[in-house]
Amino acid sequence: MTDVLLVAHHERAEAAALVRSIVDWLGDHGHEGWLTPTDAAALDLSELGAERAPAAAGLVVSLGGDGTVLRAIQLLAGAPVPIIGVNIGLLGYLTEVEPPMLTASLERWDAGPSAGEWHVEERMMIDVDVRHGAGAADRADRTRWMALNEVVIEKREPGHTVRLQVSIDGAAFTTYAADGLIIATPTGSTAYSLSARGPVVSPQHRALLLTPVSPHMLFDRSLVLDPNEIVEVQVIGIRPATMSVDGQFGTGVNEGATITVRPSTSVARFVRFGRRRFHQILKAKFGLADR
Repeated sequence: MTDVLLVAHHERAEAAALVRSIVDWLGDHGHEGWLTPTDAAALDLSELGAERAPAAAGLVVSLGGDGTVLRAIQLLAGAPVPIIGVNIGLLGYLTEVEPPMLTASLERWDAGPSAGEWHVEERMMIDVDVRHGAGAADRADRTRWMALNEVVIEKREPGHTVRLQVSIDGAAFTTYAADGLIIATPTGSTAYSLSARGPVVSPQHRALLLTPVSPHMLFDRSLVLDPNEIVEVQVIGIRPATMSVDGQFGTGVNEGATITVRPSTSVARFVRFGRRRFHQILKAKFGLADR
């Protein structure tokens, strides 16, 4: 028997019905499905909520878009549990299955990887550590995060830039005066970094992308770094900033705070039912023509 954690979008009308159908299918096939108490309450499915550690699951099924997949990643906190993403969101870069194919996909998963019905694709993640400056009033108790897409340090107040001093592998690089700075993985290259005119990078690569957001300086290019290079960002000057991880608020960072980003020893694991051609996914999502 496999315990399956379901992570569902709270505001998609079809999410609750899909959760019930998946739990029924799992039960009929000797498995057990459950929700976190938070998801269960939000979907009015309290009978399916359970106080279990997400890392104890044998599989996670994400029902939503990319944001729901990222929330599942955060719940797993680096645990080596594979994820099946079901797209009931918008773009769905990270998802694998559309709702009409859900039952067939579960049947293929149940057959096992040894039957050649699916395989696991691994994606690079990053570890994020924060050291707060002296006297920071809004520091979070938490000082360490993990991200699949990116960490973003950006201005807190409208109409101002923040000053962010960047070092790479212990050597000073430059100080950015900008709305913010994005440090992304290849998976995150099609997220916020893309909006800031960063490069599109195949997720099969391992790399760190450093992309400024609306820099008030002549140097406005992204850097593509070796995945083993360590990036340190220090907030300098009196203007406060915030740090977010995979689109969720992490902590406030004030003058003297240092954010260190390095490749994680953990990876995100996704169940894939066939070969994924990244450039074809990109083409489909952006509606690109053949010529």
